[in-house]
Amino acid sequence: MAHRKWVLREADKNRANDLSEKFNIDPFIAFLLVARGIDSDIAFSEFVSESVKLVSPFDFTDMEKAVQTVKNAIRNNEKICIFGDYDCDGVTSTAIMLSFLKKEGAKVFHYIPNREGEGYGLNFNAIDEIKSKNASLIITVDNGISAIEEAQYIYSLGMKLLVTDHHQVGSELPRAEAVINPHRTENNLDFRDYCGAGVAFKLICAVSDEDAGKLVDEYIDLVAIGTIGDVVPLTNENRVFVREGLKKINFNPRSAVKAFKAVNSSDKVYTANDIAFQLCPKINAVGRMSHANTALEFLLSENYNECCEYFNKLISENSNRQAEEKAILSDIAKKIEQDESLVNKRVIVISGEGYHHGVVGIVASHIVEKYAKPTIIIGIDENNVARGSARSVEGFNIFEAIGACSEDIIQFGGHPLAAGVTLEKEKIELFTKHINEYAFSNFEIMPPLKLTVDCKLSPFYLSIDFVDNLKILEPYGASNPQAVFAIERMKLINVSPMSEGKHIKLELEKKGRIIKVVKFSSPYDEFPFFRGDYLDLALKITDNYFNSRRYLSVQALDIRLSGSDDERYFAEKNKYELFLQTGKADKSLYPSRDVCAGIYRFLSKNNGYKFGFDNLYFRINSIASYAQMMFAIKAFDETEIISIEGEKITLNKVQKKVNLEETAVLKSLGRVK
Repeated sequence: MAHRKWVLREADKNRANDLSEKFNIDPFIAFLLVARGIDSDIAFSEFVSESVKLVSPFDFTDMEKAVQTVKNAIRNNEKICIFGDYDCDGVTSTAIMLSFLKKEGAKVFHYIPNREGEGYGLNFNAIDEIKSKNASLIITVDNGISAIEEAQYIYSLGMKLLVTDHHQVGSELPRAEAVINPHRTENNLDFRDYCGAGVAFKLICAVSDEDAGKLVDEYIDLVAIGTIGDVVPLTNENRVFVREGLKKINFNPRSAVKAFKAVNSSDKVYTANDIAFQLCPKINAVGRMSHANTALEFLLSENYNECCEYFNKLISENSNRQAEEKAILSDIAKKIEQDESLVNKRVIVISGEGYHHGVVGIVASHIVEKYAKPTIIIGIDENNVARGSARSVEGFNIFEAIGACSEDIIQFGGHPLAAGVTLEKEKIELFTKHINEYAFSNFEIMPPLKLTVDCKLSPFYLSIDFVDNLKILEPYGASNPQAVFAIERMKLINVSPMSEGKHIKLELEKKGRIIKVVKFSSPYDEFPFFRGDYLDLALKITDNYFNSRRYLSVQALDIRLSGSDDERYFAEKNKYELFLQTGKADKSLYPSRDVCAGIYRFLSKNNGYKFGFDNLYFRINSIASYAQMMFAIKAFDETEIISIEGEKITLNKVQKKVNLEETAVLKSLGRVK
């Protein structure tokens, strides 16, 4: 994992104390909430409240028109098609609307496009098929706001359109009986960050003649799953959706949820994180790898055994997705090994023949985590059409960056941190050049990958009671993540492998307090720290159950040597990478004889180094800058006194004296005397 910049939240302690007293909340919890910007009486009260307050659906512009359109279609016995999407939000949105309209007596069917063959949103072939089934009205869920031409085509065929969507509104609205979208400026809404399932739920609340409480009882679990799966902010009404949805998931589950829990754990109380990591990926996987109809049937079936069969299919498709992901990552690793310049650029762009379009976005996220850079992974199909998914770091708007290269691409769309792009195979090299020129021109220093820390903590705070106090922050999700705490200068006492060395367990001590910490996806033989090291740890703290016993669970998100200087590291590494891109050097980049000697002594003492260049830097930065270290290592490699495989350094037996100053790499610096 790449080195991250730790960003410590700040809070007004006096304001936190005031709110703690006013609402009878633990002072530490009040401090955490104020640090997250929840510092007004109203916001604080709403956050800690357990009441179910729902915004009127008629605060959405066009809702009266939408209700009339749906009721007229039902009354006139018209055929309605629900047009959905293949991701978790789209599937849950479709399930909500389809189930509700059937119970209202509507003649209704659904259409979810195939991700590979059709892509996202309304398309002309799908509209033709819907028309052939004699539909009079199409209701979109989680899509439709940008379907300008498709909407005109729907009306040319004599059908009508009702759009429900949550994506950003463009300069023109599609022709429709009504357009329900929280981002319309005409709405009477204070909160607008709903997902598609949330918007669909608002529509059925408006259409139904029943009390909203009955609709909450019936559908709120599906709204919660869609909200969690689409990673929208878990604040305001979304927080209510997920909190109430989790109650239904835990205490009154539908057959699909029972089948899911039977495979995982029927006894535990499920959190938003459990749904995010154990259920949503499987719903997404079937839409990525085959067709989302299986996920829809899973959610809507009332037969438990049938749900179990459907869920097994979801598990199988998720396994296929993981295998495809692993294969692409392996291929990318080989490409990088053969050409390290792929990851030296400011924006990483890597393409491959046959990379599965449904998986490249997940792969891009992995590469961002490893190299801390905006990444675009592109799959090239048999027709030489290249489709890529981009992921970015906070502070670098990948949507704008791709847009700046519009001459190289066919189409694109997305958000500041995630985007999709389509281009011709022949344009990939030019696109890579141009997007890196954009990054170079607009960012003197590229934004680092960040880890937000809620506050520093003493290890003596860690207890089950502390975990209980933290539960008021749940449910966790976007804009309300699980709290992260930094504990500094912990002495590493012991490291032991878990799960055949895939994970590790650490034992650490400070002032007589010993804690045990788990670090997942950190192979034992790749752990770069040693007994006796003093470490800073970024931690998540929760509870767990084993053999009916509750115990404290402490998970490390990030570990570093105590005293690591983030500002210096990022400045020095940026300077090194600028040289790789521009060839411009100054005196400070050149490793002197003493610097080279110091680095070599460290390597000799440790019989090489196998934990990567970044970790090596933090071991030796008292004697060398990042650039000096890298150029010294390259000079060592050129003279064959070491060998480099990936980022693993092995010492060679030196048969003769070498002159580092005569190496090509040091000459390339144009040493300043």
